[in-house]
Parts: sequence; C-alpha cells; structure tokens
Amino acid sequence: MAEKKSVATFEEVMRALKAGRFMPVYILMGEEAYYIDKIVDFIAQNAIREEERDFNQTLVFGSDVSAAQVADMAKRYPMMAERQVVIVKEAQNIRNWDRLETYFENPQPTTILVLAYKNGVIDGRKKILPKAQKAGVVFESKKKRDYELPGFIEGYLKMNQCTIDNKSAQMIADHIGADLSRLTSELDKVILSLPENERRITPDVVEQQIGVSKDFNGFELRNAIVNRDVFKANNIVKYFDKNPKTGNAFMLVPMLFSYFQNLMLAYYAPGKGNENEIARWLDLRAGWAAKEYIIGMRNYSGVKVMQIIGKIREIDAKSKGLDNPNTGVGELLKELIFFILH
Repeated sequence: MAEKKSVATFEEVMRALKAGRFMPVYILMGEEAYYIDKIVDFIAQNAIREEERDFNQTLVFGSDVSAAQVADMAKRYPMMAERQVVIVKEAQNIRNWDRLETYFENPQPTTILVLAYKNGVIDGRKKILPKAQKAGVVFESKKKRDYELPGFIEGYLKMNQCTIDNKSAQMIADHIGADLSRLTSELDKVILSLPENERRITPDVVEQQIGVSKDFNGFELRNAIVNRDVFKANNIVKYFDKNPKTGNAFMLVPMLFSYFQNLMLAYYAPGKGNENEIARWLDLRAGWAAKEYIIGMRNYSGVKVMQIIGKIREIDAKSKGLDNPNTGVGELLKELIFFILH
C-alpha cells in the first residue's frame, strides 16, 4: 500500500522551487494569504523566462472560469518553450471544482497549474486533494498564532541581516497583529530606516518608526499584570485611554486571554518550577519564554486564573456590543484590568 503524502510546508515548497524542481499541480489553500502569495509570485517570476511569458503564462481569476476551462488551459502545449504556467487566483470561486479531478489523474507534464485557494481549505474528505497530492503539491497556509509572531519577526529580520530584542519583537507583534502582509510591510520600512553600521531593532527604533511607545504598550502591560504591578498597569491603561490608537480592548483582550489560557495550562505541566519543562509543555520557543508563567503561578492562584478567563470572555463580548448598551471600550478595559489585579 502506497504511503500517504503529507501536506507540504512552506519551507519545503520554497526549497524545491529554488532548486528548480517545479511540479505539474499546486493547490495553495488556507487562511493566511501571505505564504500563498509568496509561492505564486515565485513561480510567476521564475518558472519560465521573461521573454516566454507573453505566450506561456496565463493568469485568471476563479470567478471568471469554470473547472473545465481551467483544465482546457492546462492541457495546452507551450509555444516555443519548455513549459507553460497557468495561475488561478481566488481559486475558491472556480465553478464545478470537482471537474478538476480528472485532470489531476493525468496532468499535462509541460504545464505548471497553480490554484490559489484563499480564505479557507478544500474539504479533506473529497477525492480531489489526494489526487492533487499525487500529481503535485498541496499546501495549507495557516494563520500564525499570537505567540508565534515574535519568532516570525525574528526570522524575517534575520533573512534581511537584522536583529531584534525580545521586547521589540513583542511590541511589534502586539501592535500589528497576525496580518503577515502588513507585518512584513512595516518591518521592511523599519529595515530601510536602519543605518548600515547598526542593523539592530530596539524599542527606541520601534517607537520612532512604528509609533509604539516603548513604555506604554501591550508588552509592558502584560509585564505589569504578570508581576501584579498595580501602579504600572493603571498608568498604562490611563495612557491607552488618552491615546486610543495606541492600545484598546480589541488588541489587548486577545493578548491577555492568550497569556492566562497558557497560565492555566502551566499548572498542569510536569515540572512546574522548571523553565524548560514549561516551555515544552506550552510549546514555547525557549526556556526564557516560560519565566512569565512561573511568575504568574506565584502571583495568581488556579481559581483566580479561571475567574480571569471568564471575565476576559465577558469583556470581549461586551466590547463587541453584546449585553452592553453604552459602556465604552476604554471603561471595559479598565474594568478588566481592575478585576485581574484585585
């Protein structure tokens, strides 16, 4: 019995493409557009020579074509070239998707068919995915979770010969969030601002280039809450209240929920006093990242953490207008921080 092929990772796909190993079929699907666009752009720029593209590279949108039309395009032979490229953007809108199954059974070897299926995934129970995997590559682009963003930022900057400290990475992650296209665009601006002899991003650089205060931000608020520093936390919340664009419930509530959810899990870690054990248990990047959970377990009981998680859910619902006729987002945030710290 043949071994079932797994869904490819972004790194695996890019490694093969950069080595010149192009497959007849690519299904690129998922919630995160950034990785899908990166793969599509690389294929468009590198699969065939520039002078061959006028006759051998076709770009269409899913809403404009049916599956039968896509298959017909893919079956064509290239004109005076080794291969042709057919790219379908917004492929989730293709009509009669299942009609592509027949093409995947016997794809044209001189065609690279790229289907960019965004904002969702194809039902894994359908036959079309295993057939596509057998013919080529299936890639799922998943949204980055909040705790993964600092690592993504560090990795992106490293590729651009820059470094960043942990606080600065977290400041940027908290301020911009998980939209990787916007995040990398902001990072590119910061990179351009750095002098050639100083390629390190610090809180001062983040403050100057992105507009996040180095003293009043989500990172410092979390730090104050972890250490149960009431004075510092209240000062930051007051700053946010006066400067609503710098921090509000819509940005901060998910960050606090993520911390306390992990803190609840940390109570069940095999070695609660060991940084490395907690890091492994919570799937954190390194032992140092577990320090705030060890401190949190000293400052908050398990019962209190459960109550806080319930309160965060309540405030989140109210911030979206549920059972909340007139309380502003700023007041809701103050209510939440008071509940956490008292």
